[in-house]
Amino acid sequence: MAPKVKTRKTIEERRAQADALQAQITEQVESLRDSDAWQQFLNFAQNFHNYSLNNLLLILSQNRSASAVAGFRKWQELNRQVRKGEKALKIFGYGEKKMTAEEIKEAETYNLPIKRNAKGDPVKIYFPMLSVFDIAQTDLIDPEAADPTTLAKKLTGDDTEGIAAAVRHYLTAQGWTVTTEHITTGANGYTTIDGSKKIVIHDQLAPAQVAKTMIHEAAHAIMHEGITQAEYIEHRGIKETEAESVAYVVAGTLGLDTSAYSVGYVAQWSDGDTELIKETAARVLKAAHQIIEAITEESPAVAA
Repeated sequence: MAPKVKTRKTIEERRAQADALQAQITEQVESLRDSDAWQQFLNFAQNFHNYSLNNLLLILSQNRSASAVAGFRKWQELNRQVRKGEKALKIFGYGEKKMTAEEIKEAETYNLPIKRNAKGDPVKIYFPMLSVFDIAQTDLIDPEAADPTTLAKKLTGDDTEGIAAAVRHYLTAQGWTVTTEHITTGANGYTTIDGSKKIVIHDQLAPAQVAKTMIHEAAHAIMHEGITQAEYIEHRGIKETEAESVAYVVAGTLGLDTSAYSVGYVAQWSDGDTELIKETAARVLKAAHQIIEAITEESPAVAA
């Protein structure tokens, strides 16, 4: 018998509650933007570069869940230490070197373009390979100091309604392979969107976090399968906002409050843009309703 989440709410009641929850997360993100925690997070986030699409592709090809990357020394400045034995992620840097007289003469001979720096000196461009590390590869140097690196707090407690088992069964029935593995990149889970239909959940999460993460990955499976890696990276903030909003709505409708994690997560990936959250509402609710109706079963008292 397929595992289902028992509910005494009618379909209409569940849909109404989902609508209310979607509006509620917008309000909670709005409130978070006025907090000291949000300002501390923004101050921290300003330390990171806006990498080119090519470098983002390069980073995510090496660590699919990378979220904030920096060099070894930069992490130390931010009160974090790269753990011993961590493998560096490789990206292309940018450099300018003053051209020699011979190089200038050669460029002029072959009518090649010559780039000049701010001082007007002719320079040649080169792209050195640099080593960076994701935040998940670091630990706090001073544990007593404030840690503004994330606004999402992992959930503790149980999955009393059996949400994870019901979502897992639903995904498996849709042709997805769902496994529990030890993920070393710092992610709670991930979904492949390249057609291989694979979902992985981290093996060291509390049951409540497993349930929320399972819904988050189910949302990716429903909403984002088939897009290219480049498309995902280009619109990563929107995709993660959508998936976590679905998790918040579905879990909340089924009695699991994920606000301690979901509100901060959505705020981070949306840059606190409540208009963006509102713009995703229709897509979020469509996916949320699909999951809720697939994994719930009305009790006889309601169905009769």
